[in-house]
Amino acid sequence: MLKGKENVWAAAAVHAVGRVNFLDDPSQSPHCKARAIYEFFGIAESTGQNKSKEIRDILNMGPMSPEWSLPSQLINNPMVWMLQVDGIVVDIRQAPIELQKFAFEEGYIPFIPSKQR
Repeated sequence: MLKGKENVWAAAAVHAVGRVNFLDDPSQSPHCKARAIYEFFGIAESTGQNKSKEIRDILNMGPMSPEWSLPSQLINNPMVWMLQVDGIVVDIRQAPIELQKFAFEEGYIPFIPSKQR
C-alpha cells in the first residue's frame, strides 16, 4: 500500500468499507454503486476493484465484519450478536435483558440491543 496514486487508494478504501456495509444495495440508505465511487475519484473500475480487494484481504474485511460495520448498521448485523452460551450459539438480541447486560459488561457486544429498540 506504499506504492500507487492517492486517489486510487482513496477510492479503494471507500469501496472496501462501503462493500462491508452494503453501500451498493439500493434498499439501504445511503446507497451508491461502485462505478460512481470510481468515477468520482477519476479511476478505472478495474483498478479500483483490484485495490479494494487488496485492502479487504490485508485488513481481513468481509461482508458484515463487525469491526468494519458502521455504528448505524451494527444492530442489523447478525455477526455482532451471535454468542456461544453453554455450548449453543444464540442471537443475544433475543436473550433476556440480564444476559444482554452481562454480555455488554464483559465486552462481548458493543451495546445492549434491547435498549436500542
